[in-house]
Amino acid sequence: MRRLALACLFVMVSALTARAQAPTPPPLEVYGRLPAYELSVLSASGDRVAHVLTQGEGRVILVNGLPGGELLGGARVGEVKVRDLAWVGSDHLLILTSATLEYPGGLEAEVTQGEVLDLAGDRVRSVFDNLSDVFRDMLSLQIAEIDGKPQIVFEARNDDTYQVALYALDPTTMRARVLERNHPNTSDYVVTPDGRRLARANYRQADGLWQFQVEQGAGAWRTVWSTNALVDPPAMGGEGPEGDTVAVLARPEEGAPESWRLLGQDGTWQPLPFEGEPNSLIYHPQTGRLIGAAYREAEGWRYEFSDPGAARTWRSIERAFEGRDPRLISWSHDLRKAMVFSWGGTDAGAYHFVDLDAGRADVLGEQYPDLGPEQVGEVREVAYSAADGMRIPGYLTLPPGVAEPRGLPLVVLPHGGPAARDEKQFDWWAQALASRGYAVLQPNFRGSSGLGLAHLEAGYGEWGRKMQSDLSDGVRWLAAEGIVDPARVCIVGASYGGYAALAGATMDPGVYRCAVSVAGVSDLRAMLRWTAERMGRTNNATNRYWNRFMGADGVADRSLDERSPARLADRADAPILLIHGRDDTVVPYSQSTAMAAALRRAGKPHEVVELDGEDHWLSRAETRQRMLASTVAFLQTHNPAN
Repeated sequence: MRRLALACLFVMVSALTARAQAPTPPPLEVYGRLPAYELSVLSASGDRVAHVLTQGEGRVILVNGLPGGELLGGARVGEVKVRDLAWVGSDHLLILTSATLEYPGGLEAEVTQGEVLDLAGDRVRSVFDNLSDVFRDMLSLQIAEIDGKPQIVFEARNDDTYQVALYALDPTTMRARVLERNHPNTSDYVVTPDGRRLARANYRQADGLWQFQVEQGAGAWRTVWSTNALVDPPAMGGEGPEGDTVAVLARPEEGAPESWRLLGQDGTWQPLPFEGEPNSLIYHPQTGRLIGAAYREAEGWRYEFSDPGAARTWRSIERAFEGRDPRLISWSHDLRKAMVFSWGGTDAGAYHFVDLDAGRADVLGEQYPDLGPEQVGEVREVAYSAADGMRIPGYLTLPPGVAEPRGLPLVVLPHGGPAARDEKQFDWWAQALASRGYAVLQPNFRGSSGLGLAHLEAGYGEWGRKMQSDLSDGVRWLAAEGIVDPARVCIVGASYGGYAALAGATMDPGVYRCAVSVAGVSDLRAMLRWTAERMGRTNNATNRYWNRFMGADGVADRSLDERSPARLADRADAPILLIHGRDDTVVPYSQSTAMAAALRRAGKPHEVVELDGEDHWLSRAETRQRMLASTVAFLQTHNPAN
């Protein structure tokens, strides 16, 4: 990283810039670019803001003063994947990145790393500079006041035995000291803002034993609650409202739904001070204690706060952003200044600085400034009944300018996971396809998360079965409504969505004219074997997760072959495009090469696009753009929009 020597790029305007009507859609590369403005984080005092901007493949970190926007510092970080920013006091900024690295023994994985930008000292250094015996992967992160100074608290493994230790790093001296050396099964800590270790968790992969432990003093820990969780082990959040509990995502009793609850130092459970089941929790930026909850609903995000000051602040923000979907990114310690991301349905979304005392909400930066409102397709909420009557919600993105859709060509774009979900928001991939004249359906099929336990569990064992027919049921519903032409439908997806695309072409005959799989699974047993080899044992939490969704009885279960597209290539009734990154550590590149070989043996039309240097998440602009260009060219060949 190098010190940035650029003029200030900080922009403060009172409204999104209006643009002239464009007679033709923008180039595909506009959608495939990395967002011009990726992230914005407010300092504790609210008088400084750090943001991530992109320049081609490279990224730039800028720090500006507020409200005037004067440049205080920054750094060019180059072609690294910046995942988050965190203030460490007012003069240091932690830049969290990820990279594909090889563990001792040859295992490749995507790991988290950290660089500290010292605004006063004019330099950037790695958190691992003075930790020579540690594998360069930060397993957790918290900022705490220790010995009167803000410090970075994180976990990391050593290079030899993978033993985990908890470290505290002083960002001024860049010296780290060990707070605690642990058993290899220790997986997480909750550290209070004043540096006190409130709780930790142990998890044993082999038998699924998860233990919640509290410190007894002098380095001694006591287990106060435990459970056996072969899949979905509990996850710890932060401090509860009073500082004597910890928020934990778990099943407190056998058969109970997984949900956020408060677990006390004595091992007793308490309910959250909020109604319903939140998707995430919000903690006070100064005290670190629980003050709010966020709910992901069909029309956008909803927030609820137990802290009166936070509730007043958010009500004011909602009024200021009426008609848009505001999301809280960060706020100052006094809760009077905030960083908000919002999307209004006719734009690509923007970051805003909100100052309640000054009564202003200013645009700091837009994600895709080259896209005008007339180039953004409308996103509609839809819902339909699957063949067995189950309600499947989702979203339909229309081509820009289309208000009354009739007989449109369709692309089905299932999400990955599969325990994930699509949201009502600007989606660069869906919008790129819509810009070329296609309606784009993003169904939250059974097995999707965030829609209730029943919806999630309905997907267990349904790979290639009802999870698949949920997609084609959506095609039939749109066709019955007259919205799409059932003779002009293709399916495109990544990760699990890539599997669904391959399954659509091999297991759901007569529905799709073509299929595009990006980093998709093609051979279920081979996928389980690969994961077992990576984890060093067949009995591991990842394989148990896959077994549950696939409906498998382990790596030797030959019934999986009946739902493996690579073993059904002779049934393919549509051309298939395979796109895969060589640096994928989630779904191996071999899954696509195996599918290509099977299609070649079966004499079925297919194409392969290899993305050099790309991971599982399409993190690079050049490969995103290549993926889009290849996908659209394939669609236009086999399912032209006009």
